Amino acid sequence: MSRECWAIALFDIDGVVRDVTHSYRRALADTVEHFTQGAYRPTQQDIDTLKAEGCWNNDWEASQELIYRFFERQGQVRASVAIAYPNLVHFFQARYRGADLENPDNWNGYICQEPLLMAASYLEALEQAGIGWGFFSGATRGSARYVLERRLGLASPPLVAMEDAPGKPDPTGLFAALDQIHADAACPVLYAGDTVADIHTVNHARALQPQRIWVAVGVLPPHVQQAEPLSQSYAAKLEQAGARIVLNNVQDLTAALIQSLLQS
Repeated sequence: MSRECWAIALFDIDGVVRDVTHSYRRALADTVEHFTQGAYRPTQQDIDTLKAEGCWNNDWEASQELIYRFFERQGQVRASVAIAYPNLVHFFQARYRGADLENPDNWNGYICQEPLLMAASYLEALEQAGIGWGFFSGATRGSARYVLERRLGLASPPLVAMEDAPGKPDPTGLFAALDQIHADAACPVLYAGDTVADIHTVNHARALQPQRIWVAVGVLPPHVQQAEPLSQSYAAKLEQAGARIVLNNVQDLTAALIQSLLQS
């Protein structure tokens, strides 16, 4: 995809394009509960606290880490906790996608219940304003394509997913998404994400490619907006990580706001 543009907006997907409070996060909690034999089910705050460490973007790995930490609190040594990672991934995916893991036509899991946080018309408005766009997500390619193509109706959008690049905060996937857009090497880039790892990804990209303008945009996921103190605390963590601005909804990142951010 080649575009003449004066800025590029790249987006995370989970918590930005779709609300995963009752899908990915629910599958994560189910998985931890299952592999601790029902002894521990993490709360949303437990998950937020872990993700605030900035290195648990992969929810399979986050599930495993919460399981390890639970047993460590019980006095067990991590190395003694027997977790077959492929079994953990399969359990998680069966909750998230449903019994038929491979065929999106038959998915009936939590993924089918995800509210959308972005409309295709928003991306059309960005494009009409001369702003290129694409996606870099830690979601699997199947899950990402499901929401972008089936739910939003996008046709082969620029996308880098879990299988395509190292996990965040490694910026390799961010660079790969830019390559799909084929924009000018000097074109400023904004990346909108809802986790500390997303913001750190921009920081690492800036360190590796300082000749380009990089702007990290924080987005508050829906579950933290239910209480003002939680919302403020979450926003503060994103800002401390390096977010230039924190928005309640990604569609607030309009062409006018992008221009303002790049001029400030």
